[in-house]
Amino acid sequence: MRPALAYRPGRSPIHRAPVWVAGSFLGALALIAFLFDSPLVLVADGLAVGLAGLAAGARRALAASLRLAIPLLVLLTAVNALVSHRGGTLLVRGWDVPVIGTTDVTLEALAAGAAVGLRVVVVIMAFAVYSACVDPDRVLRALRPLARRSALTATLVVRLVPLAAADASRMREAAALRGPGAAPAGRAALARRLVEGSLDRAIDVAATLELRGHSLEERTVPAPERSAPSAGLLLAALALAAVALAGLATGAGGFDPYPSLAMALDAPTLLLCAALPAIAVAPFAGAGGASRAAARGRAAPAAGAVSRPGGRGG
Repeated sequence: MRPALAYRPGRSPIHRAPVWVAGSFLGALALIAFLFDSPLVLVADGLAVGLAGLAAGARRALAASLRLAIPLLVLLTAVNALVSHRGGTLLVRGWDVPVIGTTDVTLEALAAGAAVGLRVVVVIMAFAVYSACVDPDRVLRALRPLARRSALTATLVVRLVPLAAADASRMREAAALRGPGAAPAGRAALARRLVEGSLDRAIDVAATLELRGHSLEERTVPAPERSAPSAGLLLAALALAAVALAGLATGAGGFDPYPSLAMALDAPTLLLCAALPAIAVAPFAGAGGASRAAARGRAAPAAGAVSRPGGRGG
């Protein structure tokens, strides 16, 4: 079964766009999480990432990222509440621990920790959508003119690491099925056999690359990659950057947890929170209709081909 965060081919605008356009769109959503501290803006940004990921078909990747990010959110909130004792709204009066000190919990410390945790959640979600929707081979192909040897090395690592993991899984399963009379295979023995097999595979890959001419000095010119029109996704990335800059210029998303909790709820902040999800889903609005129209166009000739023989027979 393919891992949840692995790339899955699709027909969404993120899948079909050039890698730099898809990276700019998802990078703008992740960058907004670093520009604003307000939990309200961070929740809106996370909603934008989630809606874009769902529209792109990255539901499993989003679910896996949330399973990883939510415990981090809870942990960061709890750690900040126990470490930071600033704030005037006391929620829990704790004890004096010799090394840690007082363990009082304030509302302001909880809010500050939650803001940091929400930022981590949004960034992890954005990277999960990127991992599931952007083809790593296309990324390496785009980097090849800039760093040919590094791109080849990265390609081999991306391909060979999953193979080594699969070999380790098969070795553990084979060791468990040898029967009660066999000597137990320890981790050191399995690791030694895994390294030996990986070295043998590396020698085979090196020989194959040499036979295909990768050791020659001549450089081949790769064929240009054909990508679908990505104006909508690029305009959305630019719109996200413009909205973020406008929010910073107007002071939207203000948040100051200390000494007393203060979070801006003015019109610029609310407009920013409403604009982020709307801009994030805008590139996907016409994608579904275009796909359905193309499917109807492919089905129409087939229906006509079935009806013509009947007309001649009549």
